[in-house]
Amino acid sequence: MGIFSRTRDIIAANVTDMLDRAEDPAKMIRMIILEMEETLVEVRASAARTIADQKEMRRAIARLEVTQAGWTEKAALALSKDREDLAKAALVEKQKAADMAAQLEGEIAELDNALAAAEEDISKLQMKLQEARARQNALVKRMEGAQNRIRLREMYAGERTREAFARFDLLERRVDLAEGHAESLAMGGQPKTLEEEIAELRMHDKVEAELAALKARSTPAPSTSAPSTSTLTPPQDGADKTEG
Repeated sequence: MGIFSRTRDIIAANVTDMLDRAEDPAKMIRMIILEMEETLVEVRASAARTIADQKEMRRAIARLEVTQAGWTEKAALALSKDREDLAKAALVEKQKAADMAAQLEGEIAELDNALAAAEEDISKLQMKLQEARARQNALVKRMEGAQNRIRLREMYAGERTREAFARFDLLERRVDLAEGHAESLAMGGQPKTLEEEIAELRMHDKVEAELAALKARSTPAPSTSAPSTSTLTPPQDGADKTEG
């Protein structure tokens, strides 16, 4: 059984209320549009049959008018021959044809009313169909927007992002340990040799380069500037303390 039992049900239906009550609005709107389209085809087919019936009736009326003219001619001929009885019989047949033509004219008038109602229904159905299609387009756009928001939220707050930031924390911890180790070596010891300072610089550069590369890969929007090189400077606290 369809959503609508009659054309008038579709015309009187409130599409918005139906969608608000539906568990699956997208599926409901597809069903509504499908049934509206099918009903519109049926109404137009019925109107076409009505028009065809009218044309057939008008041809029948034309034939009956010819028949009436023929009986009128025959009645006149009978009177000219003093056959009043034949003239009356001919006029009776003419009246029968006239009655049949009048009946057909009445039926054509009724069909005219039906066609006018069908035309009005078709116009209203088309308006309802346009409304339903507009709602369908709106639902599609809302669904696409919701899916895009879900993807963005998963990108910024998803498991992969949390894992990336956890790796950031780990690398930053490694940097802190390296700096702490360097500072601890300087405490109460001899000044660093040139080789030690250069080795320390290389270690810091490698850690900073790895951290910058990881951040560049994990950032959702690509950066227009190249990753910065090491911003760490070799600690001089130990040397200063030794000199002091």
